[in-house]
Amino acid sequence: QLRIVESGGGLVQPGGSLRLSCVVSGFALNNYAMAWFRQAPGQEREGVACTSAQDTSTYFADSVKGRFTISRDNAKNTVYLQMNSLKPEDTAVYYCAARTYLWCSLNVRDFNSWGQGTQVTVSS
Repeated sequence: QLRIVESGGGLVQPGGSLRLSCVVSGFALNNYAMAWFRQAPGQEREGVACTSAQDTSTYFADSVKGRFTISRDNAKNTVYLQMNSLKPEDTAVYYCAARTYLWCSLNVRDFNSWGQGTQVTVSS
């Protein structure tokens, strides 16, 4: 049974950092592109960052380029999102998602397995 569990969210001041973790089970991570999405209250879910199945390429939303990095450890079945220089507009529930395809996408419709999300709040 495929399972995705996110952790690492919390409250952080503007300019601070957080690292989110996404642990997967029930499938071989190296066969899946993985991505982080986020959804703020009253807004649509948007793609933030993606890593291809073999970790050969990554993609980022323009809003987080230069501040966020995505990485994966296939041996540990874990994907990470390192978030630096956080801004209040980064406040959202962050979701980890898996795509049964090798290559990246930041389109919600391309992902068929999701975690429950972890709340990130950036506020002073």
